[in-house]
Amino acid sequence: MRSKIVAGNWKMNKNLNETKALLEELSGKLPKTEAEVIVAPTFVNLADTARTLESSEIKVAAQNMHFAKSGAYTGEISADMLLNINVDTVIIGHSERRAYFGETDDLLAKKVKAALENNMRVIFCFGEELEERKAGNHFKVVESQLKNGLFDLPADAWQHIVLAYEPVWAIGTGETASPEQAQEMHAFIRKTITEAYNTSIADEVSILYGGSVKPSNANEIFSKPDVDGGLIGGAALKADDFVAIIEAI
Repeated sequence: MRSKIVAGNWKMNKNLNETKALLEELSGKLPKTEAEVIVAPTFVNLADTARTLESSEIKVAAQNMHFAKSGAYTGEISADMLLNINVDTVIIGHSERRAYFGETDDLLAKKVKAALENNMRVIFCFGEELEERKAGNHFKVVESQLKNGLFDLPADAWQHIVLAYEPVWAIGTGETASPEQAQEMHAFIRKTITEAYNTSIADEVSILYGGSVKPSNANEIFSKPDVDGGLIGGAALKADDFVAIIEAI
């Protein structure tokens, strides 16, 4: 049975003191849930967060990583560095990395491979831009991103993959794909994986929705049969909002 997951991507927000305060508040308000709860703070606060949550039910993820083991890659972070601070989950392919930092499908495939070679779990992000949806190409775009980023993996690698569908037009805009649109795409994703691999893998992989999820819409989005949780942005920066979303799952 696939896992329910609520992951908070904090992006470039919260200094160390603010991070500690949010973690303390979140830990104190965390509801009992069967869902896995994950937070992804900035790199400079990652080690401290991992130590703080060492005995907590809240897990920690990195927002990005490099594909190389080490070397002359100024400003980059390797899988070994993450594992050394007890972080074994990493977000790869977020739309902001693709859009602002030019990360291509080929580069992301290398990052995914490096993470899996180091026994890490990958939260792989993908999704269409507004113009691609308006043109009716959203299914083709998603299929291409999945194929180029993941479909060279052996079948057994999928037990370490979590998918996060993020319609780019609904990130940080206040716009949200309707629950029906989210379900339609999540069902299409499972169909695409079935065709590339098999039904078992498609049925077991968790697919998160990542597009302006908030307390007011989380219940309806999470009620859809192929939506297994959310990759949460802005709402994850407020403990009460994030807790309400966790409760919705």
